[in-house]
Amino acid sequence: MSIKLSVTDKVVDKWFNNLEQRPVLAVAVSSLWLLIIGWIAFGWNLGNVGLIDETEPLFAEASRQMLVTGDWITPFFNGETRFDKPALIYWCQAIAYSIMGVNEWAARIPSVLAAMGVIALAFYTVQWYFAKKDELEQVSNLPRRYFTAAIAAALMALNPEMIVWGRTGVSDMLLTGCIGSTLLCFFLGYAQNNSPIVIGNWRFPNKWYLACYVLIAGAILTKGPVGIVLPGLIMIAFALYVGKFWELWREMRPILGIGIVLVLSLPWYVLVTWRNGWNFINAFFVYHNLERFTEVVNGHSAPWYFYFLVVLLGFAPYSVYIPASLARVKFWQRSHWLEQERFQQLGLFACLWFLGVFGFFTISVTKLPSYVLPLMPAAAILVALFWSDLFPSSQTLTPTPLTPLKSLRISAWVNVAFLTFISIALFNLTQIVGTDPAAPELYAQMEKSGILKFGGIIWLISTVASAVLILSHRYRQIIIINLVGFIAFVSIALIPAVLIMDQQRQLPLRELSALIVESKQPNEELIMVGFKKPTVTFYTHQNVNYIKFSQQALEYIQKQASQNTRPPSLLILIEQRKFQEMDLPPDNYKNLATKGAYHLIRIPLKTAKQQNFNLS
Repeated sequence: MSIKLSVTDKVVDKWFNNLEQRPVLAVAVSSLWLLIIGWIAFGWNLGNVGLIDETEPLFAEASRQMLVTGDWITPFFNGETRFDKPALIYWCQAIAYSIMGVNEWAARIPSVLAAMGVIALAFYTVQWYFAKKDELEQVSNLPRRYFTAAIAAALMALNPEMIVWGRTGVSDMLLTGCIGSTLLCFFLGYAQNNSPIVIGNWRFPNKWYLACYVLIAGAILTKGPVGIVLPGLIMIAFALYVGKFWELWREMRPILGIGIVLVLSLPWYVLVTWRNGWNFINAFFVYHNLERFTEVVNGHSAPWYFYFLVVLLGFAPYSVYIPASLARVKFWQRSHWLEQERFQQLGLFACLWFLGVFGFFTISVTKLPSYVLPLMPAAAILVALFWSDLFPSSQTLTPTPLTPLKSLRISAWVNVAFLTFISIALFNLTQIVGTDPAAPELYAQMEKSGILKFGGIIWLISTVASAVLILSHRYRQIIIINLVGFIAFVSIALIPAVLIMDQQRQLPLRELSALIVESKQPNEELIMVGFKKPTVTFYTHQNVNYIKFSQQALEYIQKQASQNTRPPSLLILIEQRKFQEMDLPPDNYKNLATKGAYHLIRIPLKTAKQQNFNLS
């Protein structure tokens, strides 16, 4: 056994020496790794799943409207202005449409690229940090350097929160890409402390600080004031903590930086305000920013511990190591951090980044799971640094007996318990979640396919393997077990589950949308009763009149029937329950199709006028 281990060590040692001697090979291997985890997390089956109601098609259709109308200033959806978010996400999707066509791939590719961008930058930051650490320690420890960077990138890509939003055509991942890259560029500019850029009589901050300002402008154009407030608070908190506020002020030249940010981000705000006036100001700044932070908007309230649960599940299964990773930093020992070189403060910076985002959105009254997405890169870096303590610490790579920290042993056993809980939950998921009115057969189909059992088995095997590793004191491999288990879960259970969900929930609406496009008569109005599914607007390219209650729908039909300028008929897309509530006489409508839980019917208005509906 010892001979085999020695041979393996020599092979690995030689391989890493080749990387050191051939930088091009190191770049190629690193790029390949990033492409592999990026494809698993974000690329695989990306365009084979239709848009998901309700939020995604709102963005996708507003972007399509931009491309069709040529109006790149005011976003529109369903004939009305849409001021929920600024224009950058719409611009990105519209440009993707012009290149790839109007489809799901194009709607989602901005999120994919944003996710891959911040992951690649994090990989670079972590490997650069360990390169500087090796230089300080006067060693060449390539395994620790590349293993840690690879694990940081993998943890960042392969977790539920990043996968969900990285595969969804909304603004959240673009914001995370901008904010995460902003903070990483800030740290690189701070740690490298390069000379300023001098052009003529102008002195600019170093290239990383300049990139930081450009990315802040991108964040502002993605989601508004939070794009500068959130990273700004984190950077200021870090500068104050390390006692370098005025030093960084001189380095970053923030007055010039704010000028760069305003030049890049302000023109759109000026133009959209000039065109729409107080409608934009009230809708965007007041409702979607100020009120979201100070009041409950759209019923999105949650208890104070909401984000503890979101991070626990959203960064699963590695989230159990976050407390130990934060404790490893020992951010309360300020005197220790003040003595460190700038580059050595990466762990401290990631800690303040994580706590800053978590605290900011915990204070916010409106709460949504996607709000804490910008802390996921910090969580991945913290956990990767935590595990780097167990990586080989010499050129020989020969494993040495380690006495792990008590926090690691405790966290490892909590990991086992957590994986056991996930496994049991998957085995009993259909009993836990009940039924879905929009897709009554959804969970029955999942049960029939066996993917829930496969998912439970995957995590059960991971549980047993982790427990065996703990008992045999081989802690290094536990994080690998978590990653391998998650990749297997994504491949065997998660992606097939998403495809089944799409077939049960969204496919009926896409099929009905295709029928609407085929059968809709000139000037015929399309009405949706009892529910609001914006995918129909996107796939039909038609405006939809949403009516919430069946009684209101009956009144609207009578009103339209009484007008002399009425169209010949109405197309109505309606849920089964609402359809029964309307109690339409069979002669008053024609059933064009029934798909899933939805009916598509046509009501001739001439008949509706002759036979009054029962409106009691």
